Amino acid sequence: MLNWGLLMVLVGLWGTSFLFTAISVRTVEPVTVVFYRLALGALVLALVVFARGQSFPRTPRIWGGFLLMAIAGNALPFFLITWGQQTIDSGVTGMIMAIMPLMTMLLAHYLVEGETLNRFKIIGFTLGITGIVILLGPVFQGGGRALLSGLAIFTAATCYAVNTILIKRLPRFSPMVGACGVLIMASIIMLPIWLTLAPENNSISQDSMLAVIWLGIGPTGIATIILFAVIDRAGPTFLSTINYLIPVVAFFAGAWLLSEPVSWQHYVALVTILGGIAITRVRVR
Repeated sequence: MLNWGLLMVLVGLWGTSFLFTAISVRTVEPVTVVFYRLALGALVLALVVFARGQSFPRTPRIWGGFLLMAIAGNALPFFLITWGQQTIDSGVTGMIMAIMPLMTMLLAHYLVEGETLNRFKIIGFTLGITGIVILLGPVFQGGGRALLSGLAIFTAATCYAVNTILIKRLPRFSPMVGACGVLIMASIIMLPIWLTLAPENNSISQDSMLAVIWLGIGPTGIATIILFAVIDRAGPTFLSTINYLIPVVAFFAGAWLLSEPVSWQHYVALVTILGGIAITRVRVR
C-alpha cells in the first residue's frame, strides 16, 4: 500500500505540474519560471544530500555527464514546455508528453544494445503518433504560434527520451547525488540566460509567483526524492505505471480546475496514446 501511495503522490505532482505551469506563465516569462524551478529544485535536493552525509563527485567526466543530462533532461525541455504552454492548454500538454516512453523505445532500438523493436512496439508507436496527430490536428490547421508551441512540447518529450538513453549509457553514480548534480548544472546553464533575457516585470501576480515556487519545490524537488524511493522499494517496472496515469491527471486537472475546453478529439487522442503505450508492453514469446 505504501508503494502505491508514493506512486499516486508522484503522479499527482507530475500530472498537475502542467496546470501550475499554465498558471505561472500568465504573468511570468518562461525563462524566469524555468530558472527558479531549477534553482529551487536543486536547493531541495542539496539539503537532502547534505542531510544524508553524502558528497558530490569530483571527477570532471561525471560532471560532464551531469551537464549533458541537465541540457537534455531539464533546462531545454523545461523551457520548451513552459514556452509552449503560453498558447497550449495544460491538459493537451500532458497528453503530448505521453509520447515520451514511445520515443524512448524508438531511440533505444538504435542506441541501446538489446532494446530492439518488434511488431507490438511498432504498432504501439504508430498508435501513439496517431494520437498526437489527432490531438494537434486543430493546432496544425491554425498554424502560427500555436503550431510552434505544439512542436516545442513534442520536442521536449523527445528531449526526455534522449535523457533516458543518456542515463543508460553514462557512468553510474549515486542516484540522489546525480539528480542534485544535474539540477545544479541546469541552474548554472539557465542563470546567464535568465539574467540576459528576462525583462523587468513588476506585474507578477501572487498566483503565478506561488505556482513558480511550487513547481520548484514540489514537482521538481520533492517528486525526485519520491521517484528514487519508489524505484528503490518497488523497481522501475512498477514505476512505469505512471506513463498511463500522468496524461489522465494532466488532462482532467486542466479541464476541471482551469476550465480548459474539452472536445471528442481530446478523448480519442488520450485513449489512442495510452493504447499505444499498452501495446508496446506486450511481450513477444
